[in-house]
Amino acid sequence: MSITLPGPTLGVVGGGQLGRMLGEAAAPLGVDLVVLDPTPDCPAAPVATDQIVADFDDADAIDELAARADALTFEIELADPDRMAAAAAAHDVAVHPDPATLETIQDKLVQKEALADAGIPVPEFVAVATAEGLERVVEEFGGVMLKAREGGYDGRGNVPVESPDEAAAALDEIGGAAMAEEFLDFEREVAVMGLKGADGETRTYPVTETVHREEILRESVSPARADDAVVAEAESVARDVLDVLDGRGVYGIELFETRDGDVSVNEIAPRPHNSGHWTIEGARTSQFENHVRAVLGWPLGPTDLVAPAVTANVLGDVDETGPATLRNVESVLSAPDADLHWYGKDDVYPLRKMGHVTVTAPDADAADDGADGDALLSRARALRDGLTFRDA
Repeated sequence: MSITLPGPTLGVVGGGQLGRMLGEAAAPLGVDLVVLDPTPDCPAAPVATDQIVADFDDADAIDELAARADALTFEIELADPDRMAAAAAAHDVAVHPDPATLETIQDKLVQKEALADAGIPVPEFVAVATAEGLERVVEEFGGVMLKAREGGYDGRGNVPVESPDEAAAALDEIGGAAMAEEFLDFEREVAVMGLKGADGETRTYPVTETVHREEILRESVSPARADDAVVAEAESVARDVLDVLDGRGVYGIELFETRDGDVSVNEIAPRPHNSGHWTIEGARTSQFENHVRAVLGWPLGPTDLVAPAVTANVLGDVDETGPATLRNVESVLSAPDADLHWYGKDDVYPLRKMGHVTVTAPDADAADDGADGDALLSRARALRDGLTFRDA
């Protein structure tokens, strides 16, 4: 492949914070971004070449995006796989990851079935449609996580069910097709950002530990505070997952480490993921730059760790929706070991992801000199917790 600059135009379905960071990574490569998003002046708009304001499944808008792009991708699972595939074929442009992969991942039950059929370890799971059926599953498993098969994210669409008496209310809360998954007695949650490039090349970023509360990712610690054997198993499972998926790009692979040291797949995102935001400062090539490279069929960048890093998400700490004004920002800007990323969202509401703070150690060997994950995590939390959207 001969690459010349200025580069191509990449069409992205979705213009949220992931689209924003894709644009920030694409610009130095000479790649223009056109995003499709229903929110006028979406978070990606300031860094994109242009925005098409339309719903994610608007066939005409997706066709326009394909007509203006040299390649297509998506940063949100609400993208319509069939319409993306049709538009890409009509305008002879590539779309990655493969729309069929997106279709598989959009339905959590279908996703789990595909993984299980490939022999990849997953928690026990079953489709449920009635309160009576869920009651039987809860009795059998001793408690489950009830998940909406489609559309859930950031804790939405996940309801823990610990007794049969909770079954009916949990199904009402899900409000649609559901899957019940056994509760695992896990030691920690980890994630691997996997990467598929041209000619079947695959790479992985170092295993990351992810810390959740209320089903929302709060912090990520890289490298993970896990035994070497667990890290090796997580990397191996992640590569097996990549073999199941079709299409170039970055995949966020969320995993459980059980108390026995086993590794099991939780969920997959066919796009850059919050678990990999640390790669902007902590890896040689960020997940966003490598996603752009991969989708375009360009050579992949190194995924090596250059510095231990902890990312802490900045969430809405308000009681109701209102204009977003982040305060005490100077506390992060004054810290020599920290970087602040603002997502450009106009409104804040409780627990909405508004940005993140990443704290890095001086170099990749710093963990051996006392700058371990615990210390970096405490530092990142302190800086993040000093930020607020509340009035003084």
